[in-house]
Amino acid sequence: MGFLFYRFISEDLTNYLNNEEAKAGNHDFNYAAINDEDVDDNVRQITIEDKGYFIYPSELFCNVTACAETDYNLNETLNRIFRDIEGSAIGTDSESDMKGLFSDIDVNSPKLGATVTKRNELLTKILQKIGALNLLTSAMRHPARACAC
Repeated sequence: MGFLFYRFISEDLTNYLNNEEAKAGNHDFNYAAINDEDVDDNVRQITIEDKGYFIYPSELFCNVTACAETDYNLNETLNRIFRDIEGSAIGTDSESDMKGLFSDIDVNSPKLGATVTKRNELLTKILQKIGALNLLTSAMRHPARACAC
């Protein structure tokens, strides 16, 4: 369930930011395709106030999934991302809602595989299967525009 929620909040945030840019007249904006360095700190703060969390483009579900097969540290990447998402709410009204949100996901569990390589192979399959689910979000209706690796 944690991975489904990760996908949901990633797509929700992407849709929110894309819609905000469209309102400002930037109809070709695609949050998932920009570099983390291009994220304005003011936008980040406003987004945290509005959404209760923040995810950098490279940390979005679609981008992590697109790069999963070649990320030999996928388990650590996911661990960091989950900490970053929860950490984005520290000091805000949503801190208690976000704290421990991904604590049920143990990406280093030996139940996923005896080696890091085996765990990452299974994590990649999980991400890909969840990514393939038809959840009818606008990010999924336009997958070519939604993700970049």
